[in-house]
Amino acid sequence: MSAPGPPKLAVALRYDAPHAPTVVAVGRGELGQRIIDTAREHGVPLEQNPALAEALSTLELDAEIPAALYEAVAVIIGFILRASTLPPPSRAPELGR
Repeated sequence: MSAPGPPKLAVALRYDAPHAPTVVAVGRGELGQRIIDTAREHGVPLEQNPALAEALSTLELDAEIPAALYEAVAVIIGFILRASTLPPPSRAPELGR
């Protein structure tokens, strides 16, 4: 039997242009899985990026992301915009691990 991996980390962002995205939820373990499950239930596209999730998890809730993370988050927003124009996949990857 293999050892369990690290607790699942999930970070939810809200993007209201023209403002920077804000962190609206962060959770590890069971709470992280609940964030992912809730997003899936509501058809929210998910992206897996453990390093970015870890960096975003250090921010306060409702805090705008710092300029240093704009480029990484822009990639995620681009993914979400593309995903929103495609039929929903059977299983989307999540932001986190």
